[in-house]
Order: sequence, then structure tokens, then C-alpha cells
Amino acid sequence: MPPKFTAETPDQLISPDALLSMSGYAFLCGVRDGTISGPPIGAVCGFLIDEVEEGRVSFRGAPSFEHTNIVGGVHGGWYATILDSCLACAVTSLTPQGSYMTTLELKINITRAVPIGTEVIATGTIQHMGRSTGVASAELRDAKTGRLYATGSTTCMILDGA
Repeated sequence: MPPKFTAETPDQLISPDALLSMSGYAFLCGVRDGTISGPPIGAVCGFLIDEVEEGRVSFRGAPSFEHTNIVGGVHGGWYATILDSCLACAVTSLTPQGSYMTTLELKINITRAVPIGTEVIATGTIQHMGRSTGVASAELRDAKTGRLYATGSTTCMILDGA
């Protein structure tokens, strides 16, 4: 599942000034719609932004053989990456113009193995949004059956870009 537009060089990423000139929600809608570059990590890991709402962001993708560990299972880092992405974006969706966020803490719980090639949806939802921190939770589910594969949570720090 290729993204609509993924940065291949640093100059294709959004500039800090352009990022700070819009709300986090507007930024994520641009990524979803393909007018702003998606993150290179999404192309590497085989996922992209699927849905964007204020306080809720979903990513869709599927792990491939390249994402397996030494014994052939999907690497825990893949679970962490897709969950971190939807969690951070859920917080970003509520950041005001002139600010941005960074992850302070990330926790994941893998409940069962995602079979290689299985399409999944990772959805992050805001639990708390304050002036200086945002807290979100997420679930990683099978796109067809809804089977739960993992959960996650994050705390993010909201920073003033001035």
C-alpha cells in the first residue's frame, strides 16, 4: 500500500515554518490528502494515514517479510512504530497553530501475532489534551475481522514553536 506522497529527501519534508503556520489538524489532513509529504518511516514499514479527525487518527497497513524478526514473526518494533505513529498523530490533531509535540513516553502491549501480509488498522484516540501534555491510547486491529493484535499508550509534550 504505497503512500500518496512520501518524502525521499529531507527537502521534501515540510519546513518548520510551514508546519508552525498551520494547526496540527490541518497538517495531518494535508498528509492524508497527499498535499504534504507522508513520513519516510511509513513507506519503510508499509503503512499510511487512513483517517484524520480531531482527537482521533488511524493508520492502515500490513507488515511484510522485511518486517520480521530472526524467527520469522513480525518484529515488535513494527508494532511500536505503527502504534507510535497513530498515537502521536492523535495528539498532533489537537495541537494549535504555532505549536508541535514530541513523544515523552510510549508503551505497547502485544496480545497476539499479526500474520505477515495481514492488513491492519491502528487507531489512536486522545484521552487528555492540556496546554503542555497530551495523552492518547491506541488499538491495532485486523482490518477485516476486528481482531485485536496490540494496544498502546503515550504521553506527549506540547511545545511552543516561537
